[in-house]
Amino acid sequence: MTLVYIVAGEASGDVLGARLVAALRAKRPDLDFAGIGGPRMAEQGVASLFDYRELALMGLLEVLPKIFRLKRLLADAAADIATRRPAVVVTIDSPGFTLRLAEMVRPFGQPVVHYVAPQVWAWRPGRVFKLKRKVDRILCLLPFEPIFFEAAGIPVTFVGHPVLESGADAGDAAAFRARHALAEGDRPVIVMPGSRRMEVSRLLPVFGAGLHLAAQRMPGLRPVVAVGPIVADAVRAGVADWPGAPILVDGLADKHDAFAAVAQSGGAGLIKSGTSSLEMAVAGIPHVVAYRVNPITAAIVRRLVKVPHASLVNLLAEREVVPERIQDDCTPEALAEALLRPMLDPQAAAMQRAGFAEALAKLRAPEGLPSVAAAEAVLGTLG
Repeated sequence: MTLVYIVAGEASGDVLGARLVAALRAKRPDLDFAGIGGPRMAEQGVASLFDYRELALMGLLEVLPKIFRLKRLLADAAADIATRRPAVVVTIDSPGFTLRLAEMVRPFGQPVVHYVAPQVWAWRPGRVFKLKRKVDRILCLLPFEPIFFEAAGIPVTFVGHPVLESGADAGDAAAFRARHALAEGDRPVIVMPGSRRMEVSRLLPVFGAGLHLAAQRMPGLRPVVAVGPIVADAVRAGVADWPGAPILVDGLADKHDAFAAVAQSGGAGLIKSGTSSLEMAVAGIPHVVAYRVNPITAAIVRRLVKVPHASLVNLLAEREVVPERIQDDCTPEALAEALLRPMLDPQAAAMQRAGFAEALAKLRAPEGLPSVAAAEAVLGTLG
């Protein structure tokens, strides 16, 4: 059988990998799959070489203590690919690991496709020229990325953003309210503190303090916290003293039901910077984007960043649709004010939603679902 080797380094990549496997299998039932992933890829029959949670690291200083372990995992993955000799290797996001692996295995002779373009357009754009020796094709999620990579001589396919087929707008609000016994006067807000341990450790305390301030002005406020599999224990411990008896949701269906309940009740979101902002846009939930990293990491990143916004919604809309509270601006007072504004001011909520529609319209590929377009591009490398 023709083997496709897929490498995902975190929860979002695991979801993309699972959808890609399903789309590939629908087109080519003869394909076999191996690689590195999580529970979603396992549901598609892909056994992981090792626990992908070991790769869920972020930040310059945060990676250093794990550097020797990461090198060992890189060597193990490269050796597995050398032994299996797949027809194609697909690396998904997590560029710190996957692109190093791509460079190691490309000399083996199989094409290497990288799914989710590294954001070199956002910071250190000169790195784009190094990608040519690492990958044979990049599958882009954002409409402005192809021109950037093509200018560097890298084949690119814009496949559309997978948030469009995420189901984030298809939840059942009534089922969520009944399942979690939400009272009539409860005002749920969705909180998404991230899927990496370091993100959660830095964001949960300031998120909690912001919610305490918001709850003083809005009785009935109920935090609904999305819990990723890697950080579940840390989140449960971190929200223990939050106001309003927080509700934790840890499955995709329950999360989407929570989105529907928040949107229906006029709630809002407190969201870490990243794809979560696009999920909120699809669900129609006004929100504030926040982020904090190690101060030394932040100082380095400030010197390198080349884009005006942290939120993908804002980048696509080319203006600040969603308030951003990053690093020094990520304070309890600032978060509480930004969270409450669309809940107290219908016009502010409506303006955010209008911006969402404008941004999401740019994420659609010319034809087909993103996972199907990605599968077509991968199959195209097989000849």
